[in-house]
Amino acid sequence: MPDLPDLPDLPELVAAFTAALHDAGIAVGPDRTRSFARALTLLAPSTTRELRHCALATLVSDPEQIQLFDSVFHEVFGGPADREAQRGQPGDPPRLLPNTVPGRVPGTRKDTADERGRDADAQPRTAPVPLAASPLDRLAGRDFADLSAEELARLSEVMRTLVLRTPTRPSRRRRTAHHGARIDVRRTLSASRRTGGYPMRLHRFAPRDRPRDLIVLCDISGSMEPYARAMLQLLYCAARATRAEVFTFATRLTRLTPVLRRGGPDDALARAGRAAPDWSGGTRIADCLAEFNERFGRRGMAHGAVVTLISDGWDTGAPADLATQMARLSRVAYRVVWVNPRTASPRYRPLVAGMAAALPYCDAVVSAHNLAALDDFTAALHARRRR
Repeated sequence: MPDLPDLPDLPELVAAFTAALHDAGIAVGPDRTRSFARALTLLAPSTTRELRHCALATLVSDPEQIQLFDSVFHEVFGGPADREAQRGQPGDPPRLLPNTVPGRVPGTRKDTADERGRDADAQPRTAPVPLAASPLDRLAGRDFADLSAEELARLSEVMRTLVLRTPTRPSRRRRTAHHGARIDVRRTLSASRRTGGYPMRLHRFAPRDRPRDLIVLCDISGSMEPYARAMLQLLYCAARATRAEVFTFATRLTRLTPVLRRGGPDDALARAGRAAPDWSGGTRIADCLAEFNERFGRRGMAHGAVVTLISDGWDTGAPADLATQMARLSRVAYRVVWVNPRTASPRYRPLVAGMAAALPYCDAVVSAHNLAALDDFTAALHARRRR
């Protein structure tokens, strides 16, 4: 797999454009240049239209300079991208900036008539300017199975910013509420002491809401190996941020929650690989799910929780056994979400016996095969139960 291009040279991009503006007569000082560079770093524009907005907000202070600014921008970057060109076809990557700009802009102060006469036949001097699009934007639409270990490590920075939220449920803790359904007798009687023992005001309370527990079971068998590392990176973030319970399974069930909640991501993933001896082995989904139901599900862990299974559905056991265990799980869980990266293909059909047996007991089936598809995964976790 070819390596990604080098990261953009931000100083060269800023220097080339601000020098052209200065030559055109727009006063661009070090402070504005610094603001422009900071805007590119924070926003990472991927189209010429976005780049123009960043430059216009940081480099122009007088409305009368906009026309001159647009002429310089057009000569340097080719003008703002067209809306239809930006939109493109579904699934196409965004239109990126050109990687070369003219070194001298026609019509500027230095482009005098004498210079044009002396250098009429000379070719315009060009200076390369790298792409301003972030490498993470180029990785967002690529399948996890096609990424190298280095590229997956880059995606871990974005995965740490994902918020895996689950629906809320009433807890046993109470909160004060003016329109609560129940009367807080203790507070009401305590306040009545100020009015001679007459309860002039009824204090009420309502139960507090807390997020439902999140339980994730990830398939690490041979058929899921291309996606297992990316999913474990996401589960590492979930275990630390949302206190999720994480399990892996292939031929046996392994609880990885204590391993993922301590140490850095690289160390945690390395320990997770050592803790799961059945990595890249066969698949016994029904047996592993039966072990989970007996040891953890029936003891309260899965009661009212959002349970997520990450697997392609390839199972060496009997489909009837998997259907039985999925039925047991769906009766105690609030919501069952199945993540199958193979469903991203438009030709996918649930013909695998294991997937066909589990499908009737799933509240949602998503692919989560790349970074962009993780939005559907997070939305499925946060959705309310509808069966």
